[in-house]
Amino acid sequence: MLRGAIIVGVALMASAPSFAADRPRMASMNVCTDKLLLSLADPSQILGLSRYARDDWYGTGGSGRAGDARNFPVLSGGAEDILALNPDVVLTTPFNERSTRELLRKNGVHLVEIPVPQTMDEVKAQIRQMGEITGHADRADAQIAKLDVATLHARQALANRKERVLPLSRRGWVSGRNSLIGVLLHEAGLHNAADDLGVTDGGLVSLEAIIALKPDLLLVSEQGDRAEDEGRAFLLHPALERFYPLNRRIFIPEQLTVCGGVMLADALNRLVAEMKRVGR
Repeated sequence: MLRGAIIVGVALMASAPSFAADRPRMASMNVCTDKLLLSLADPSQILGLSRYARDDWYGTGGSGRAGDARNFPVLSGGAEDILALNPDVVLTTPFNERSTRELLRKNGVHLVEIPVPQTMDEVKAQIRQMGEITGHADRADAQIAKLDVATLHARQALANRKERVLPLSRRGWVSGRNSLIGVLLHEAGLHNAADDLGVTDGGLVSLEAIIALKPDLLLVSEQGDRAEDEGRAFLLHPALERFYPLNRRIFIPEQLTVCGGVMLADALNRLVAEMKRVGR
């Protein structure tokens, strides 16, 4: 694990551009890079954010930063408007359109790709990388310290909890150890019941398999008793509601776990509060 973290950290630092004069002017093509940029850069450094940046559910608005996001232009996702901005750095992910990324590179744009982190060490390495790129290493250090404090608090608060927790989402999607929810459970010292199903990244699991598994708790990202569609209806199936009423479900909003970054500290604190609520 330590060797892997060192390799990741070296790779991230190698991709960081160097700017001798002013701090770089930057644009972001993905909601997760939006969040990193908004949390670390000066407003004057931000030229534009992804097309979903102002989305109250999925974008930066969902994490309480809608006011920040609305202060900046929203990009189309294509190369043309980014090229018109003439940024020093463009933040992207492997999920953004490959042809767009290639076109930007051909035009001399410096791209920094931020993959989805699979460990807390990778989360912190990305924050540190962004601190170096933006020229605000001190802000990155503060965010990493906040994550460390939340992690330590979770481990101490949940040290004696032995429940098997199954992270369950719409349509029966289960999050494995390599997901960000899996990272939270691991850091808190809790057992992710997805391991017992052989799920490492994530996958769809049948209702019958969940009932047969008999996890102690379900971790869900949605509350309420209304099924707007079939995906939501899965979580409200009578069999799940019978075996897993509210006092056997812990709730962490998806906005806190959809991306890596300092918001995972809030997710860890929420996990501790929810585990205390359901008791043993």
